[in-house]
Amino acid sequence: MGYTINRIITDAVFDAVEARTRAALSDNGFGILTEIDVKATMKKKLDVEMPAYLILGACNPKMAHQAIEIEPRVGAMLPCNVILRAVHGGVEVSAVDPVASMQAIDNAELAAVAGQVRDLLAKAVEAI
Repeated sequence: MGYTINRIITDAVFDAVEARTRAALSDNGFGILTEIDVKATMKKKLDVEMPAYLILGACNPKMAHQAIEIEPRVGAMLPCNVILRAVHGGVEVSAVDPVASMQAIDNAELAAVAGQVRDLLAKAVEAI
């Protein structure tokens, strides 16, 4: 099993894909809790140049609440990270597969919620 849901947007400008990603996540009930500009951080901390790379910490509050009610420590694995990275010919969008990440927790009820979140993330990635 893979651990991400992926899509490459060809011949696209990074900023445009970022805007489309934010809109698709919002349309599927996700807000952005955190943002990490990895390219800028690597330049600042290590003086390393790299292609554009952004991590968005996405959260669907309803699903997060259900998960926390089922398994209170699951917050250590939240939010759902979605990355955008410049690749040859376009921008790759990769969202964590919550089902894969929740396999570390032996809880069938939580696995069911993770499946619902995966479906929403897959729908968002497809809509970009």
